[in-house]
Amino acid sequence: ASRETRQDIELAGGAVLRGTVRAGGGRAVEDARVTLLDAAGNVVDTLTTGADGTFRFIDLSSGEYTVIAAGYPPVATVLQVAGGGRTERDLQLGHQD
Repeated sequence: ASRETRQDIELAGGAVLRGTVRAGGGRAVEDARVTLLDAAGNVVDTLTTGADGTFRFIDLSSGEYTVIAAGYPPVATVLQVAGGGRTERDLQLGHQD
């Protein structure tokens, strides 16, 4: 005879980090490469911004991360992400329009 076991578990949602890559004058940058590094310098993920310059990293653990945007001279920003929370950070690329 088969037995069924049921157990409820609670899953902690990962943090979300989102933002917009902008050039001088505030213009959103499409197709900019955005790389997320953990505190040890390991690549967590790399993605490309959409037409509106936005990026979104999901399911992140708590901790310190560095965001690097390239498409012009690269820009790096160190920030703190809280587990289960949402962090938003815009990045300004180096060249003026």
